[in-house]
Amino acid sequence: MRFAGRTALITGGGTGIGAAVARRLTSEGARVAVMGRRREPLRALADETGCLVLPSDAANGEAVRTALAEIHDKFGKLDILIANAGGHGVGPTISMTDETWAESTRLNLDTAFVCARETLPDLIERKGTIVIVASIAGLAAGPEAAGYVTMKHACVGLGKSLARDYGRKGVRTNVVCPGWVTTAMADEQMQVLVEKRRLSSVEEAYRLVSKDVPLGRPATPDEVSNVICFLASDEATAMNGSIVTVDGGATVVDLPTLAFVE
Repeated sequence: MRFAGRTALITGGGTGIGAAVARRLTSEGARVAVMGRRREPLRALADETGCLVLPSDAANGEAVRTALAEIHDKFGKLDILIANAGGHGVGPTISMTDETWAESTRLNLDTAFVCARETLPDLIERKGTIVIVASIAGLAAGPEAAGYVTMKHACVGLGKSLARDYGRKGVRTNVVCPGWVTTAMADEQMQVLVEKRRLSSVEEAYRLVSKDVPLGRPATPDEVSNVICFLASDEATAMNGSIVTVDGGATVVDLPTLAFVE
């Protein structure tokens, strides 16, 4: 029960990694509030875990303040922020519209920034912690994903800035960078690959994108949540400003040498 007596807010928590974190935190004693834009997945998660559901826009300061007031009324001050909300932003720069760029900024960067800003007073008082869920797209550029790549790089920068500015105040901030994870959002990208390469299934697409990953497979949401919950726990009290990859070794591959591999 590592999180007994602690209160956590998870953004983008209705499905995928966020939902897996909610399950893990509640199973270990935390009082969990989950924020998201889609009510149905949130309600299903609440039925399963007993978490507090907050159908809100994590990029809107007023909405986050209202949600935080509800958390205070039900649970008290916040100890943990898991800034997990994110979205697409696919397409090359030359054809990316202003609307797509703005949406990518809002979904990936603004959600993390606004929630960090609004929760910092609680986290400073409680000596709490922030975990920002970025992506290995925050460390290297994938093809034709200018918005997503740029904003995930910015999330890494935000995590570093928070770690520097608020570490002396007792708030730890770390960033998790997953590779491919078997979530509904990733399934959509696999379906694009299925159609583009004329593959037989989403599973075949996952095998294709993982063929040069040392572990040879994508991660599961539970595997990523294990790392997130470790960083949020007292087992990681010396970690601040760390960038942790959960990618099966994808980012250690030396791309120019792949031609030598049979």
